[in-house]
Amino acid sequence: MPDTPDLPIARTIADLRQTVSGWRRQGFTVGFVPTMGALHDGHLTLVREAGQRADRVVASVFVNPTQFAAHEDLGAYPRQQARDAELLAGAGCALMYAPSVEEMYPADATTTVSVGAPAEGLEGAFRPQMFGGVALVVAKLLNQVQPDVALFGEKDFQQLIVIRRMVRDLDIPVEIVGLPTIRDGHGLALSSRNAYLSPDELEVARRLNGVLAQAGVRAAGGSPLPAIEDGAREALLRAGFSHVDYVAVRRADDLAAFEGGTVDGPARILAAAWLGKTRLIDNMAV
Repeated sequence: MPDTPDLPIARTIADLRQTVSGWRRQGFTVGFVPTMGALHDGHLTLVREAGQRADRVVASVFVNPTQFAAHEDLGAYPRQQARDAELLAGAGCALMYAPSVEEMYPADATTTVSVGAPAEGLEGAFRPQMFGGVALVVAKLLNQVQPDVALFGEKDFQQLIVIRRMVRDLDIPVEIVGLPTIRDGHGLALSSRNAYLSPDELEVARRLNGVLAQAGVRAAGGSPLPAIEDGAREALLRAGFSHVDYVAVRRADDLAAFEGGTVDGPARILAAAWLGKTRLIDNMAV
């Protein structure tokens, strides 16, 4: 099992399981944080919180090809495993799991995972391949690590809802914990894709949070949701975004639409918008 001076790295399922089973024999609990690498403080916050909830923490670094469409940025997605290992060690991670694509997806694998309603609409409408890929890789990772608790960020809120439903429906014995989105000093949600933004685009991107906050206040006040969503889309375009895929106010527990046209319970406002070739997503509680 090759490693860095500070952090062991498992690259096969066998090595991963050998380490985790050793911890189990010592009576340790296990926390897990799945990532696609290019780590930032949002990821490291999850690792540190996992360390508060479990005795040992595994973090995976795997750019998952099954959640990318042919036209998306799989090849360009930032990869920096050596730096990721340093950051994970500093955050208290006990093991980095960095399998190859071949280790995760044998050539003759045929199984897929479809979660249904929580994966439909919003991101599922614009990236129809995404949640099947996410559900498959997370199901595999949870089976490989077999953690007591797994932590995810709320920035990918629909993904969190999909994973919770999958874990419930498949009786996977793990606690799923979602942590609030980590933002920079201007309110922009931290994301590995922020590295793609030019200085001018970064200035525009930092307006996304404010537009959603204003729309959320209107939604909480009982304004009609179609008008709120349309107004937020127009505000994002005026702010400098080149295109808006969606702005939507949905029920917080399952992302279903509010049938009456106004908020009548816990809600979430979600958005996806483009700056040049970079697609940003964000959300917040209403």
